[in-house]
Amino acid sequence: MAAEIQPKPQTRTPVLLNKIEASQDVVNTAVIIPKEDGVISVSDDRTIRIWLKRDSGQYWPSIYHTMPASCSCMSFNPETRRLSVGMENGTISEFILSEDYNKMTPERTYEAHQGKVTVVLFVLEMEWVLSTGQDKNLTWHCSESGTQLGLYRTIAWVSGLQFDVETRHAFVGDHSGQVTILKLEQDSCSLVTTFKGHTGNVTALCWDPAQRVLFSGSSDHSIIMWDIGGRKGTAIELQGHNDKVQGLCYAPHTHQLISCSSDGGIVIWNMDVTRQETPEWLDSDSCQKCEQPFFWNFKQMWDSKKIGLRQHHCRKCGQAVCGKCSAKRSTIPLMGFEFEVRVCDSCHESITDEDRAPTATFHDSKHSIVYMHYEPTTGWLLTSGADKVVKLWDMTPVVS
Repeated sequence: MAAEIQPKPQTRTPVLLNKIEASQDVVNTAVIIPKEDGVISVSDDRTIRIWLKRDSGQYWPSIYHTMPASCSCMSFNPETRRLSVGMENGTISEFILSEDYNKMTPERTYEAHQGKVTVVLFVLEMEWVLSTGQDKNLTWHCSESGTQLGLYRTIAWVSGLQFDVETRHAFVGDHSGQVTILKLEQDSCSLVTTFKGHTGNVTALCWDPAQRVLFSGSSDHSIIMWDIGGRKGTAIELQGHNDKVQGLCYAPHTHQLISCSSDGGIVIWNMDVTRQETPEWLDSDSCQKCEQPFFWNFKQMWDSKKIGLRQHHCRKCGQAVCGKCSAKRSTIPLMGFEFEVRVCDSCHESITDEDRAPTATFHDSKHSIVYMHYEPTTGWLLTSGADKVVKLWDMTPVVS
């Protein structure tokens, strides 16, 4: 009698919908046009291109515009069809796109920075154009008059910028690893606070105004969730990448965070679980389990006639332990550790299989990602790679 073959459950993964491969250089920023089967891209090859999907199923440029310098970043507002493009020469150029996305009309130029524009952000509600540059300046201009309203000098050049309309707070992430919160006014600004949790430079920021939570990604491979609205200083670490974090997008309808890294990894984080803060690492001159001295504790080494040991830390309790007392490894997903990390023996025994249940899924885009954009209305994700290719993904199988 033949045994019945049960079909294996299908692993849910992002679906690759299309590739756009015609760029001569790296596409630094690209966005999906909402309610239109199209993409806007700006590139190191000095071009702005509007790609529309044709009957053949392929994307072809309806607009191909060459700029005077390499295009480093952009901001697109679908409501007004205003496109703001930052360039290597410090200039921001604005255009208004026609309703059919076949024409682009120059609107205004801002001499905003002395070096490369790193981030540009158009805020419709304020009629402001915010921008940061390698000259370490944050500037904001009036989009109606073109005049500069204010300037703030940062300690390092900025690689991440978000803005909250309700409070007029600007979140600024820089290459020192620091995140600064500024309160912007029409012609001035004030420092609210700064916080630093990354050991590398901040590479991406994402602000969720509903929960009042800020996500920051870094070259140290980590993501930190800062609870701004809770006013308790809570910071949750997420460790799920093996390379520099390049992009962050939050899907509010499903409470999921999408992150990507330069090795091509795409991670979908379930943020609808109760996460725990990672503990502060404790200081000690000897192992807090077996009391063996660490190698700098000369007095105890001499008194006990024992060789000093190397210090480690348990990622679950934060205690200072020796290698023998922390030989085991475990994932701790609710603390953000999706990969196995060092834990002491007693913590290892306390971690259950339920505690090890993953809270993230991992996917490979198969190209080195330099930029990412998520469009929640369609559930599509755009990734731009160092291979000069833009990929479009249907994320509904995994973001749901």
